[in-house]
Formats: sequence, C-alpha cells, structure tokens
Amino acid sequence: MARTWVVVLGVALGVSLAFPAAPASAHNSLTGSNPENGARVAAAPARIELRFLAKPDPGTTKITVTGPDNVAALGGEPTFSGSRVSVPFAPGAAGLYVVGYQVASGDGHPIKGEVRFTLTTGTPAQPPSSPPTASAAPTAAPSSPPATTSPPAAAPAAAERSDDDGGGAGWLWALGGLVVLAALAAGLLLRRRSPRP
Repeated sequence: MARTWVVVLGVALGVSLAFPAAPASAHNSLTGSNPENGARVAAAPARIELRFLAKPDPGTTKITVTGPDNVAALGGEPTFSGSRVSVPFAPGAAGLYVVGYQVASGDGHPIKGEVRFTLTTGTPAQPPSSPPTASAAPTAAPSSPPATTSPPAAAPAAAERSDDDGGGAGWLWALGGLVVLAALAAGLLLRRRSPRP
C-alpha cells in the first residue's frame, strides 16, 4: 500500500513539473548583442549582431534599425549564422539608435524586443548653402559653437514580450495528468480492498 502511494505521488510530481516547463522552453529569446543594449559607442560598427537562444527562422525574422528622428539606419538584408543574425548598419547623426526584432519561437509565438545604443559621433551637419558675409567691424560677441552633445540615452534592459503566453495551457495539462493519476491510484486501492471470492 505504502509503495503504491509513493509511486503515484512520484509520477504526479514529475508530471506537474514537466508540463508547465514545456511551453516556456519553446520560447526563443535574445541572449546578447553587439553593440550591447545601453552601450555608448564612438565608432559606428559596420554591422549589428543579435544572438538568440535558438536558431531563428530567416523566413519569419524581422529586424529594423532606426536612428535619431526615427530615421531608418538599416543598410541591407540580414544574414543568418546559427543562432546569430547580423544586419548592415548605415549610421546617420549622433544619438540614440533602436534595433527592433521579431522572431518566431518553436511553439509559433512571435517574440518581439529591442536593443538600444547611443552613437556619440555621427554625420556632420550640412554646411550652409551660401557663405556668410563678413562685417567690417564686428561688435557682437562670437557665438558659441554648436552643441555636439548627444541626447541622454536611456539604457533600459532589452524588452521582450510574447504575443501569447503559453503558460496557462501547461498548467491545464498538468492538472489533467494529476486527475488521471489520482483516478488510477483510487482504482488500484479499491481493487486491493475488494474481497476476493
């Protein structure tokens, strides 16, 4: 009797631990990037690299790169190598750049997120169309040089979300397994207790 209960409880515990973890393990996620999220870089990289937990599907992966004033800074199509995706970078003005990504997980749920980094040097400002006229006797104080400081860049952690959370379905599977195991255990106990002819 005691041995039967130990087996039933062990199987039930195993089912409850295995099923909720299954949907979560099927979700892909970002594991790193170059430049890193929140980095400040003086020299613009030729390419931006994203590293994922699982190999992304080239057919469903979407990458965007935008710079200051929401100007596109993607220099070409992404290339895939295992769990890594790299895209050519076409930098513009100094400031905050946002790399947005969307990858599909093994369970079909799309995972979206972004990586932010700040480029501290960028494309110089365009010169004026006509040279300024020189005055004979300038009396005004010389104007201060144009500010070249970049706007402060927030460095939040790379945000990720799933369009659909599959955790609830795992709990339902685990609950169903526990009910089936409890019914089997009850049947075994009743069969042992019933008087034999």
